[in-house]
Amino acid sequence: MKTGIRASAKKISRRNLLKSAVALSAAIGFPQFSRGADEPFYKAHGTRINQSVAPWCFRPLTVEELSAHSVKMGIKSVELITPQHFPSIRKHGLTCAMVSSHGFAKGFAHREEHAECLQILRERIDATAAAGFPNVITFSGFRRGLSDEEANRNMVDGLKQIVGYAEEKKVTLCLEMLNSKVNVEMKGHPDYFCDDIDNTVAICQKIGSERLKVLFDIYHVQIMHGDIVSRLKQHMPFIGHIHTAGNPGRGEIDGTQEINYRLLMKVLAEGGYKGFVGQEFIPVRDKLTSLNEAVKICDV
Repeated sequence: MKTGIRASAKKISRRNLLKSAVALSAAIGFPQFSRGADEPFYKAHGTRINQSVAPWCFRPLTVEELSAHSVKMGIKSVELITPQHFPSIRKHGLTCAMVSSHGFAKGFAHREEHAECLQILRERIDATAAAGFPNVITFSGFRRGLSDEEANRNMVDGLKQIVGYAEEKKVTLCLEMLNSKVNVEMKGHPDYFCDDIDNTVAICQKIGSERLKVLFDIYHVQIMHGDIVSRLKQHMPFIGHIHTAGNPGRGEIDGTQEINYRLLMKVLAEGGYKGFVGQEFIPVRDKLTSLNEAVKICDV
């Protein structure tokens, strides 16, 4: 009998020790173990922050697979997808908070790129409106020697040609600002024109339509400006969508990086932000564990 009691005590002791070790490693910021097959996901309440996820960061998971996991986590949207993937997400009861379009390599800073971008945007606006989804992404493209004055003029002239169509279809175009400092693929975009959040908002202000807003990517804004809380508050009326990622490195948004995402989500919620927050970080650990941790951080 005593032997059995001692054995049970050792099991309990080891279990508590393991829990303490995991908690300590999380607090310090050490990588966590992969999620066990029978361990449930944290599910977001989704009452103040609507969460979304971008599949490109979580490859080789397919859109179908990511959609199934998103439902378990309380994520409401799978974004940056083309219309061919709409049936997959709708099957799981999800929306697409941001439909992809012409990509960041081309955009409205150069007049010779307008026609191609306008054609793709019209097609995506049509598909987005038909599906009942809210937003389509757009970009400035690269500077390639243009002055600020010429590029800004081109941006306004080009976007004015499409914003009326977006208004008609009740779809919002979101112009994304990207950082131009980090010269690492998909972590920065040297020579990208809209690399300043204040100027990106100013372009939207010049056009003056409720159907043109900015995509405020917290990672990119942090690199170019910092002072995220002030800029969120300042530009809140012009923000149509949010993206997340940790800095430096564009990895997890937890305690291993410098941005306080839980605070920023509270700022958004208290400021009346009604759009989506898209998880767009590149995991360096177990993908689904990292995504679920991010969901919990942003569920304020």
